[in-house]
Amino acid sequence: MYVCLFSFTATVRLLVGGQLNVHMTPPRVTVVIISEQQAQLLLKSESPAGRGKQPVECGDILNNSGCMEYQPASRQLSVSFRNMQLRKIKRAEKKGTESVMDEKLTLLFQSEFNVGGGELVFQVWTLSLPVVVIVHGNQEPHGWATVTWDNAFSPAGRVPFAVPDKVTWGLLAETLRIKFLSATGGDLTEDNLRFLAEKIFRTNLPMNQMELNNMAVSWSQFCKDALPERNFTFWEWFYMVVKVTRDYLRTLWCDRLIMGFIQKKQAEDMLSKCAPGTFLLRFSDSELGGITIAWAGDGQEVFSLQPFTSRDLMLRSLADRVADLTQLQYLYPNIGKDDVFSKYYTKHENEMLKNGYVKPVLVTTLPPYMSPSPYAHSPDSQRNTPSVQSRPRSIALQALWLSCVRAVILAACKEISYNFAGRWPAMRPSFVSFNARSVTRRTPTPSTTACSRRQQPARHARTQQGDQTSVPPA
Repeated sequence: MYVCLFSFTATVRLLVGGQLNVHMTPPRVTVVIISEQQAQLLLKSESPAGRGKQPVECGDILNNSGCMEYQPASRQLSVSFRNMQLRKIKRAEKKGTESVMDEKLTLLFQSEFNVGGGELVFQVWTLSLPVVVIVHGNQEPHGWATVTWDNAFSPAGRVPFAVPDKVTWGLLAETLRIKFLSATGGDLTEDNLRFLAEKIFRTNLPMNQMELNNMAVSWSQFCKDALPERNFTFWEWFYMVVKVTRDYLRTLWCDRLIMGFIQKKQAEDMLSKCAPGTFLLRFSDSELGGITIAWAGDGQEVFSLQPFTSRDLMLRSLADRVADLTQLQYLYPNIGKDDVFSKYYTKHENEMLKNGYVKPVLVTTLPPYMSPSPYAHSPDSQRNTPSVQSRPRSIALQALWLSCVRAVILAACKEISYNFAGRWPAMRPSFVSFNARSVTRRTPTPSTTACSRRQQPARHARTQQGDQTSVPPA
């Protein structure tokens, strides 16, 4: 587990309590947090040479004591600590490139009980699995990496908390599969796992599955080294994919409506052979926790919408956004989108809010000039598709814009009437810029695109698409 400096919970059970009638005088349990080194010393203290040595606490925990209660159904004693709070932590010295997210701590549970009227007194203790203490949300992915690696690959009977620096891909792939399945409810296929292998190894892989499973993956490859041309690691990318799927895409993933783990180039090659309007959903390689929509346009052109992240999906679900975009007609390879997505569309009820107002809804739109006509090349040299941009629009904003245009025209007409005797004013067009969501487009003939753009200087290289506010249908 990992612990942020807030409240956390734990439950402890005494399995022999019912058999020894310990419940007649329920024992009390206390919890302290100790370092990895102190856990090692605690094990040595069980030997005759180290007996009697008590571990040194490395933090202060509030509400860390509780009395066990007897559970008649299981004939066990247990205590639940529901509101423990870690108030202070003392860090150990770091070595090399170690960070606070690499530091493993553990919770030590201690108790004492007697049987036979006090004739026999037993002192018992147990250690929790490793704990990582973080102080900020941006440390969460790496903290989970430390815990995941330890829980999955720690050998039996180890010295706390020794783990191997390298494991085989076969073991890691099974760990990632279990992690994804437990979080989202949907499994990973062999193709999904091969995609993950290509990402973490950053090289061509053997076709033989046995050879691939025997390839070694290091801890650094897993969560230390950044992916090529990225500023994040393999684990950070995978963790954010799991998180966005768990929170916003679970049902779509379990229904296999999201292809997800597929390279951008491969998706473009697949869609370029399909009918216009065919689309697929894939996890972004460049945006952490992002999912993008790629679709086939006219003339074998392929477009990709800038990825939606948790912030976007919180405002409007992915299924509703698919419904909004009329350019999307068939889920790859040729399934009508309403046949599979309609059950996930939001149903708008004809109800007013309690204050009498009608609640507007957001609608995802592409710009009206999104057509088979050519686009300028993307400013990103790493992309092989041109790019356009999106903007948020609303009815109120459109009305304001029209009012401004009307005012400018009226003012210009007055100025022209005053200067009719040969002094014509210099009329300059004005533009309104917006923050934008980009759409990428693959064009099979880039030279024609550049030529067409020169012939149409009024067309912007950055066009608009975004969320438009509208009133729900009655």
